[in-house]
Amino acid sequence: MKVVITGAAGFLGSRVADALLKLDSPIPVKKLILVDAILPPKRNDPRVNVVAVDLTSPEAALNLVEPDCDVFFHLAAIVSGHAEADFNLGMAVNFDATRSLLEVARKKVPALKFVFTSSCGVFGGNLPKIVTDMTACHPQTSYGVQKAMCELLIQDYSRKGFLDGRFVRLPTICIRPGAANKAMTSFVSGIVREPLNGQVAICPVDREQKVWISSPSMVVKNIIHAALVPANSLGLWRGINIPGFCVSVDEILTALRKVAGEKVVSLVRFEKDAEIRRMLESLPLNFDNSHALKLGFGVDTDFTDVINSYIRDELKQK
Repeated sequence: MKVVITGAAGFLGSRVADALLKLDSPIPVKKLILVDAILPPKRNDPRVNVVAVDLTSPEAALNLVEPDCDVFFHLAAIVSGHAEADFNLGMAVNFDATRSLLEVARKKVPALKFVFTSSCGVFGGNLPKIVTDMTACHPQTSYGVQKAMCELLIQDYSRKGFLDGRFVRLPTICIRPGAANKAMTSFVSGIVREPLNGQVAICPVDREQKVWISSPSMVVKNIIHAALVPANSLGLWRGINIPGFCVSVDEILTALRKVAGEKVVSLVRFEKDAEIRRMLESLPLNFDNSHALKLGFGVDTDFTDVINSYIRDELKQK
């Protein structure tokens, strides 16, 4: 199969690429095109071609969506905090570029399997106690609005047979390695990552603040799995809330204390940020995972395991 990944120089895109190139990949990749605004890292694999492309340029979609493409993973996006601060850029990258890709696919590759990474940020407002795949969207941020608009386009293009689209709403991913980004939930990884590296971390919310999370490895598996779910199993709605679990800041720090000790936890400082708190409080915390689990998606259950996996895989320690 020929597979394209946008956002391939990013945290998730690079990991999806690596997973697809493994011998046990569930998708038999014959050609893999890695795309980002900066040139993605090269792989020592003849199947891989790396391309630097500005997705907002008029010719980008025409050059990326080719008739021989089988699966298209569209992961490229401006993150939540950045999209809120720069409305025009968020619209151009998160919505306009996605629409261009869908329109070219409609004309050139109507059988294309198009996997789009959305966000739980599409929800908000007066939410029910339990959120399902079919809960109405009422986003409270520009990022959430942009993702929700893309979801509706993919839904309609799929309904009309223009392509085979599916979108997955990702929980907060924790623990992300590397430097913090501009996502409003970036601190969730930071209050574990930085202390484990001997650095002070700032927590902008109360200890009681809860978040809906998933580990990086589980999210990567679930993004790839989204391409494997038969269209008729999805039913009339092409959206899936990726399974996660709910954890409070206090529970995160308790798990960190259990794994690394009080000295590490003491590096976390609390400095309240009203805007981050406002955006976080608009997000749902309780999801019904049953449909996704029935379709074969996976889920983490223990934050201590998430920390230990980060230490083993990213810090290379036992």
